[in-house]
Amino acid sequence: MLSFGAVLSIAHTSVAEVVNITLLHLNDIYEITPIEGGKRGGMARIATLRKRLLARNPRTFTMLAGDALSPSALGTAKINGKRLAGQQMVAAMNAVGFDYATLGNHEFDITKEEFLQRLSESKFKWFSSNVDNEFGQPFPNVERAPIIITQGDRGNTVRIGLIGLTIDSNPAQYVRYRDPIETAKAQVAAMRGKVDVIVALTHLSLAEDQQLAVAVPEIDLILGGHEHENIQQWRFVQRPTRSARCFDQGTPIFKADANARTVYIHTLRYDTTSRCLTIDSRLQLITDAIPDDPTTAKVVQEWQQKGFQGFRDSGFDPAQTIATTSEYLDGLEESVRNRSTNLTDLIAKSMLREVGDAELAIFNSGSIRIDDRIPPGKITQYDVIRILPFGGKVLSVEIPGELLKRVLDQGRANRGAGGYLQMANVRYDEKLGWLIQERSLQTNRSYRIAISEFLMSGNEQNLGFLSLQAPGVKRIAEKRDIRFAVIQEMQAMK
Repeated sequence: MLSFGAVLSIAHTSVAEVVNITLLHLNDIYEITPIEGGKRGGMARIATLRKRLLARNPRTFTMLAGDALSPSALGTAKINGKRLAGQQMVAAMNAVGFDYATLGNHEFDITKEEFLQRLSESKFKWFSSNVDNEFGQPFPNVERAPIIITQGDRGNTVRIGLIGLTIDSNPAQYVRYRDPIETAKAQVAAMRGKVDVIVALTHLSLAEDQQLAVAVPEIDLILGGHEHENIQQWRFVQRPTRSARCFDQGTPIFKADANARTVYIHTLRYDTTSRCLTIDSRLQLITDAIPDDPTTAKVVQEWQQKGFQGFRDSGFDPAQTIATTSEYLDGLEESVRNRSTNLTDLIAKSMLREVGDAELAIFNSGSIRIDDRIPPGKITQYDVIRILPFGGKVLSVEIPGELLKRVLDQGRANRGAGGYLQMANVRYDEKLGWLIQERSLQTNRSYRIAISEFLMSGNEQNLGFLSLQAPGVKRIAEKRDIRFAVIQEMQAMK
């Protein structure tokens, strides 16, 4: 565990007591089952941790800083023709006993009907201060800025105001975003005199969280998400003077690792006499050393079984072992969006084999959603579904060399994002430029390529110019779902 402390001054309380409050903070959870070969994460382990914290302090609140409903392999399974679309995650979060959740950008990957249904199924409280429906109104069952009212052992009341802020990176038609900083300023003004502590639960980029801390110094603690990697920072600005007796150490910003590899445990100690707030934050690893909570484990197992049946109905055999590997297959988001890995090479090669006569293969790294390293050992069809949950056909396409060069250049420029391209039979040389099968790319000829269906849709970041309607592009054939191609490629590894 790692420990960080901060001391902040806050509003007036009249009765003497130090009230301890625990916040269990998670973000970016896409899998209800453990990852990394069962060694890390898992909602049933989170439930056990929550129960332990509650036993020590009944003033414990479990919070999600966005991204749970999508993307997930299990969420793509269809039951009676309908995707689970996060239904399994809401059921698991209900079983764990979450108290609050703010919205992440991936909540809006699913349809409006699916999203509203997930809200109605949730036993915990969703809240958002800067996200509205298409009519500019709050979504049903989504509060603007709830206030936690809790009492100390001596009966003294402490009020914690919550602000929920979401990045505007998913322009779904049924969603409208408002400026997060201006929204936070308005909410802080509305809370003035009504709360003792202000906590922002955010799903913003780190840069936006930093800007928030500087622009709205009244916020005492920022619990964030979106980055998928644990972060702890402080921003030091001139904060409002509330008590000369408190030493101000700035506004802390925390983010945990995705898929509950880690969580943050924040202990807030509010002194009702001095009006000072002490914050102690610990990064807690979630490993197989934490036993499963039986009730939550049963819920997780039931939903996994439902999802697996849905995959079987779609032609997959999720439990089937298709290969055995002696090395890790690297599907971590930080890896695949910045460089090629043994996993991306395998996928690209499977596309070449699927098309047969293609000179090269290209797919977008954002189609890999597993954000995990598959450990040495047996690989199942479900692992492939986890890697590429959205699937899509492999296309055989003829493309002009000039357009191909533009695509490759932009894909390289997209490093760090989902539009970063993975490929086979292509490499970039600093002196020679792009090489196709070790020969310089010729802009005056066409190439036959194996390419993912999504990449040809024109919907990838900065690659809207690439589509089947682009001049000179010719669709040759539509092949199988890319996941079946990868399964076949892995079976050849045996």
